[in-house]
Amino acid sequence: MKNTSSDCTEILVGKAASMDGSTIVARNEDGYGPINPIKFVAHEAKDQKDAHYVSITTGVSVPLPDHAYRYTATPQADQSDGQYEEAGINEYNVGMSSTETTATNARVLGYDPLVHDGIDEEAMLTLVLPYIKTAKEGAIRLGALLEKYGTGECNSIAFNDKNEIWLLETAGGHHWAAMRLPEDTYAIVPNQTVMQEVNVDDTENFLVSTDLVEFVEKHHLNPYPDSFNFRAIFGTQSEADAYYNTPRTWYGQKLFNPEVDQEPTSQDMPLIRKPSKKISIEDVQYFLSSHYNGTKYDPFGTFASGTDSEQKQFRSIAMDRNQASSILQIRNDVDANHAAIQWLSLGFFAYSPYVPFYTNITDTPEDYKNTTNDVDINNVYWLEKTLSVLIEPHYHEYSDMIHEYLDSCQSYARQRVESTDRSINTSIQNVSELLTESNLDTAGEISKRTHELFDKIVKQGLLLSKTTWEKGQNL
Repeated sequence: MKNTSSDCTEILVGKAASMDGSTIVARNEDGYGPINPIKFVAHEAKDQKDAHYVSITTGVSVPLPDHAYRYTATPQADQSDGQYEEAGINEYNVGMSSTETTATNARVLGYDPLVHDGIDEEAMLTLVLPYIKTAKEGAIRLGALLEKYGTGECNSIAFNDKNEIWLLETAGGHHWAAMRLPEDTYAIVPNQTVMQEVNVDDTENFLVSTDLVEFVEKHHLNPYPDSFNFRAIFGTQSEADAYYNTPRTWYGQKLFNPEVDQEPTSQDMPLIRKPSKKISIEDVQYFLSSHYNGTKYDPFGTFASGTDSEQKQFRSIAMDRNQASSILQIRNDVDANHAAIQWLSLGFFAYSPYVPFYTNITDTPEDYKNTTNDVDINNVYWLEKTLSVLIEPHYHEYSDMIHEYLDSCQSYARQRVESTDRSINTSIQNVSELLTESNLDTAGEISKRTHELFDKIVKQGLLLSKTTWEKGQNL
C-alpha cells in the first residue's frame, strides 16, 4: 500500500503444498488509515511504440516496451498520487503482488539511502506485469529497474506462474535479492524483511543485484560472515517487529503447522515451512481474514478470551485498514486459457466474501470498477466498508448471520468455478468473452446476496439500540 507508513500481510503457497496443485500468491492490501477506495479493472493488450511511464509521485520517466500484455489490476480510485495497481494476473498467467512494506536497517541505509526520484510501489506493477511471461522474468525485470532508477521505499514483491513463485525483497535504495519458493512449502510475509539464506551462485533458485556481495563486503554489513543471511544483513529485529510483525507469522504457522511450538514475539521463526497438510484456497482466505481467532489475542474475544490488554497486544491481520485482498491462483489441472483466477475481497475481510474472477477477460463488473472517493453502496468497496461499520459494534449478535453468508458465498463461488470450467471446450472460439460473462454472473449474484445481508443487518440493528423500549399493554 501507498507510502512508507502502510502495511499488508502476504502468504505464498507452492504448487506441491496446495491442495489442488495451484501456485498461490495472496496478500491483504492495508491502507494507512481505514479509507482508500479500490477498483478492479482489466487492461487490454496494446502496442505503444516510444511510450514512457512518468510517475506522478517521483517524476521518474521509464521507457516502456513496444507491446503491453493484457492484465488485471486493483488500482486506487483516487490516482492523484499514483495508480498503485497492486495485484493482478497477465495474459501469460503470471501473477504479481506489489507490495509488502518492509524495512531496511539504519546501518545499510547509511551506505545505500532511499531515493526520492525512483521507482516506488505506485509504479511497480504497471512497469512490470504487462511485460513478463514468467514469474522469474518478473523478478529479473523489477530488479533491473530498481538497480537503474532506485526506490524510495522498502518492499517485498511476489510473482507466480503455474510452476514457480518468486519473492523479491528490496534492500536500501538500489539493492535487492529474490528467491524461488520451494514448491512443497509456504511462506508468511508480514511487514518485515524475511528472506534468509541466499546462495548467490545458485541462479536457479536465487537472484541478486549486480554488486550485492561486494556492497556487503565493502561496508562490513554481514554479522555472520560464514553465511549470507539476507534477513540478518539487511532487515530489522526490533521490539516493534516483535509486536507488529512476528505475531502474524506465528499465527499463520500455527494454522498450517500446529505441531510447532513458538512464541508470537519470536524473531527466529523461519520464512518457509512445509505444511502439516495441503493448503486450500479456503485456508488462505481464513488466514487473511483472521484476527488471532481462537487465541487470547483475538480483539473480538471470540473463544479463548484474553484480558483487554492481551486482546489489543498484537496488530491483527484482518483490521479496519483492509482495502483489497487478492488471492492470485494459477491452476495446473485445467487448460491455460482459464487457469488463472484472482479471488478478490474488498473492504474488511472478516466480513467480506472472496469472489473468483477469471483473468482472461475483457472487462470487470460495473460495481467493481466504478468505485468512488465518496461513500456509495452501489459499488462493492463502499458496500463492504459500510457493512463493517454496522457489524463491528455488534459482532457477536451478527456473527452467525455473517458466517452463514460467507460460507454460502464461498460454496456458490466454488460451484461457479466448477460449472464455468466444464462449459469451456475446444469448440469455443472466444474464451475471454465467456469468462467475462461468467465473472459478471458470479459477481452479480454475490453482490445481490451482499445487499440482502445489508438489508437484514440494518433492520436487525434497529432493534439493538440502547434506547429500545417496548410499551406495556396499558400504554
